[in-house]
Amino acid sequence: MKPAPIPANEADRMADVQAAHILNTPREERFDRLTDLAKEIFGVNMALITIVDSDRQWFKSTCGLEGVSETPRDAGFCAHAIFEPGGMVIPDATKDPRFADNPFVTGDFGLRFYAGVPLRGPSGQGIGAFCLVDQQPHEFGPHQLSILKKLAALVQAEVERRDA
Repeated sequence: MKPAPIPANEADRMADVQAAHILNTPREERFDRLTDLAKEIFGVNMALITIVDSDRQWFKSTCGLEGVSETPRDAGFCAHAIFEPGGMVIPDATKDPRFADNPFVTGDFGLRFYAGVPLRGPSGQGIGAFCLVDQQPHEFGPHQLSILKKLAALVQAEVERRDA
């Protein structure tokens, strides 16, 4: 497993996480509607809104993953996605050298597919991701990624609206 790198500007990124005023806040229906919609549109098992702090991926909203509120950052896919401005798509994690031995892939969870678009904090740092997850591999082309980016823009607007 290859954990996501800790960037040289991690202090700035963490300042953006804090400035977004979303970490560790209660669930909100407006975010849950968007994860539910994404799960339905893409026909995946799960859709999530994650915030990546210094040592975990915390879930602001989950659809299809109940009873879990966070996972370790070093095993997280979103911890990689926050550094991919155009989004990150993993059609089959068992075939990706970064993730093939990840415990979420090799263990009972059986993660195969991931697609995520970064969410940005007030100064533009990647603070989290809007993502799709499934236990089956998926083909995910440019059209699907475009739709996911549009949904992520709606999530981003809601994150910014919280702080207004």
